[in-house]
Amino acid sequence: MSTSNPFHGYVAVQSRGLVALPAALRKRYRLDEPGAQVEITERADGVLELRPTVAVPAQEAWFWQEQWQAGEREVDQLVAAKKVVVTEGVDDFLQSLPHPDSLGE
Repeated sequence: MSTSNPFHGYVAVQSRGLVALPAALRKRYRLDEPGAQVEITERADGVLELRPTVAVPAQEAWFWQEQWQAGEREVDQLVAAKKVVVTEGVDDFLQSLPHPDSLGE
């Protein structure tokens, strides 16, 4: 999420390692909602990256696996390149098909 007023400041690390994020950041990244989590990545250069995330229900986890997401990106590219037709349901799809009489031409 991009913002025109990015946060820069310091937060205290409490004795048990707890860090309280400023309320404005929690609200901006929806970390004040139930199930919100923060992903942390330690980079080789010593930087700790925090990424806001929302927990995924177990029955939806398949959708977020890398293999499935790669397929989603591929479809998005095909749609953007107009190599596939996007329809709004069965009737719309059937109407998008060529008429059988025109197939022999």
